[in-house]
Amino acid sequence: MAQVVAWGPSQTRSISIPGSSTDTQARVIQCGQGYGVVFLHGLVGLNDHWRKVIGRISDGIQSTLFELPLLDLKGADCSIQGVTDLTIAFLEEHVKTPTILVGNSFGGHVALRIAHLRPDLVRGLVLAGSSGLFERTLVRGAPVRPSKAWVAEKIAELFYDKSALDECDIDRAHQVLNTKQGARAMVRLSRTARRDHLGDVLSEIETPTLLIWGREDIVTPPSAAQGFHDLMPNTQLVWVEHCGHTPMLEAPQVFSDALLAFADRVYDKHGA
Repeated sequence: MAQVVAWGPSQTRSISIPGSSTDTQARVIQCGQGYGVVFLHGLVGLNDHWRKVIGRISDGIQSTLFELPLLDLKGADCSIQGVTDLTIAFLEEHVKTPTILVGNSFGGHVALRIAHLRPDLVRGLVLAGSSGLFERTLVRGAPVRPSKAWVAEKIAELFYDKSALDECDIDRAHQVLNTKQGARAMVRLSRTARRDHLGDVLSEIETPTLLIWGREDIVTPPSAAQGFHDLMPNTQLVWVEHCGHTPMLEAPQVFSDALLAFADRVYDKHGA
């Protein structure tokens, strides 16, 4: 069972983001005080997956957690490009000043695209298990209606430390992937992310970037982290030992310490 960590006083609200054909309802949590940081979750992620980190940084960072219902998206919004546009719209309307974007997996990919397309919105990047160079999909070969055992096996592959896995995530993923909409959205989002290879543009992203990577990540392996580090001009790479694809869940203290130190450097350099 995942450890419960309080993240202190917070404000939760639902906001409407204009999409390609209809508005999307996003869930936003704001808490803490200090440097501004926006957190972007992965394909099967939630705001709650940042809880262990948020509870450790609330005295130094004002966190904004942005949760999109990714597996409910349809049409053009249901793509890496569509999610990027929705996130840019959120940053323009609700954040308004350059911020540090923290992204895990698919969320890291979105953060990279924003830093390339709209560097005026991004003060720094923190990427953990980000797609964009190489990622092993979890949906290839998936049965039409996957069993709970199959889903549990796939979700467990995200973790080196299985004790960090919450059974509720397995139940939620199993339920969503057994709906036609959820399964279609998962496949489409995964495919568009894999096709959106960023190797040719990474050298153009000059945003200060912190890479926090699990040594045992089998979804976006260490070679992917090294690729980002080699191709991007302004990166720092922090390896997390005995950790898989979700360092914010498996090694929250390491993640928090690295994030706080990075925020200090980025905001001191550019001015708060």
